[in-house]
Amino acid sequence: MDFYNQNGDYDNPNKIDNEENNNSQDNKPEYSFWAENMSSSTGTGYNYYHHIPRYEEKPQKKKGAKKVFGFLAKALLFGILAGATFIGVQFLYYKLNPNAFQNHESYIIGSADGNVRTKLKVASTDLGKVNSVPESSVMKVAEETLPSIVSITSVSTSTNWFGIEIPSGGSGSGIIVGKDEKELLIATNNHVVDGTDKITVTFIDDTEANAVIKGTDATADLAVLTVDLSELEKSTLDAIKVAKLGNSDDVKVGEMAIAIGNAMGYGQSITVGYISAKDRKVEISDNYSYKTMVLLQTDAAINPGNSGGALLNVNGEVIGINTVKFADYKVEGMGYAIPISKAIPIINELMSREILAPEEQGFLGVTTTDVTEDVSERFRIPVGVYITSVVKGSPAEKAGLKEGDVIKYINDIEITSAVQLKELVSSIRAGTEVEIKYMRHIDGGYKEQTVKTILGSRSEINN
Repeated sequence: MDFYNQNGDYDNPNKIDNEENNNSQDNKPEYSFWAENMSSSTGTGYNYYHHIPRYEEKPQKKKGAKKVFGFLAKALLFGILAGATFIGVQFLYYKLNPNAFQNHESYIIGSADGNVRTKLKVASTDLGKVNSVPESSVMKVAEETLPSIVSITSVSTSTNWFGIEIPSGGSGSGIIVGKDEKELLIATNNHVVDGTDKITVTFIDDTEANAVIKGTDATADLAVLTVDLSELEKSTLDAIKVAKLGNSDDVKVGEMAIAIGNAMGYGQSITVGYISAKDRKVEISDNYSYKTMVLLQTDAAINPGNSGGALLNVNGEVIGINTVKFADYKVEGMGYAIPISKAIPIINELMSREILAPEEQGFLGVTTTDVTEDVSERFRIPVGVYITSVVKGSPAEKAGLKEGDVIKYINDIEITSAVQLKELVSSIRAGTEVEIKYMRHIDGGYKEQTVKTILGSRSEINN
């Protein structure tokens, strides 16, 4: 086929192709949907038919279009009338028979064994009240609570095989739980500060201060740090707040929970979720031993660095201290926090601890072993600390404690391990009276007993 240009001269199609290809880099043709979709008769992938002037073709009227639209209109009208009639009949029926709606039952049609169709009755459910929490409430909680949360950076030193000391750092979170004229008191997890050489806390205004350990409870995984107020500027003191501690016993499953902490050591961050379970028994290992803790479970994200931070309710009250996360590639949304109601007595005791010299530390005079959940179930012994022997002339003997007794509480602090008992007694000054609650096997069962005694010192017993 011949092609002619605007001047009437003969042109070769290949010449057109070559010219356009040479100029394509400088003057790219505008996008043409029609040209993109036209098929090429040359097989080169380029369509040059769109360069030929074409006469407009008037679309032909499709026969039967009116019939199709008429049919669709009738069908739509029929559907509307049928639906209205059905709703009207239903409304009239239940209006005349009000009891029919109350006695209505719902069913799920299922298969019990794959062959037999079974009808499973589903009881009707009363409507409940759902309290939605607006986003502004979460923002308000964050605004009011962030001044109570601190980031913790710890440095510890280890020695390698060649005797070279290698420093290593860690991160965590803490909650400001107390303040007096001399010091600021911060609660955190024991594993955040255990074995550290230096502890630094960062406040809401990004100022830093050195902290020292005032007391720890390894079994409960709790610790209290202290910061000297003389090290803080007035602007920092004005910026920080003491946290509001709530009651974890009143927490409901399904209640919203807000976690705040120093996630991954990047600084304070907030995650939101719900309380998934209460009183969840979790077995935790520190690579040397296992212990069972009773914790709150939440699906709010708790990541490394969140440990020691706050788990809050929508009122901005601390209901838990974030401690561990279930880490497994199969698991999502299983984080745990120490219930604040269990932590408060321990925190109060840790805050009041003195730094005592060995000769000033209290002494009870018992040898004990742990009664874990497994041991308790197997031998039907209460969970606590089992006394295997009593030192003669010791405060324990004077109080009437005997082999076979199980110590449960010292001054209302629950005792769950021999290590915890030793740490607690050693933190109390010799000569101080303490109250001991223990279980004694009487008439085929264990009964709770309470006794008071004055702690002695090791030097007295040795002499």
